Amino acid sequence: MLQRHQEDRRHMETTVKIDDLVPEDHLVRKLEKAIDFSFIYDIVKDLYSPDHGRPSIDPVVLFKMYLIRYIFGIRS
Repeated sequence: MLQRHQEDRRHMETTVKIDDLVPEDHLVRKLEKAIDFSFIYDIVKDLYSPDHGRPSIDPVVLFKMYLIRYIFGIRS
């Protein structure tokens, strides 16, 4: 039977946890468990000013973005 939508649901809000979108056995989860990325803070601490400029993006997040690009062959 052909039915038409009775209401417009395009503007409905929904909540999704990112953890629910990534499978438990995904490579990214395995890397997160295997590598302690906190060493990056020690490497870059002299490159950031504590009292000048805008707040920075977390250097660990930037490093993870580039690592994921390399591992999965994402060019841009």
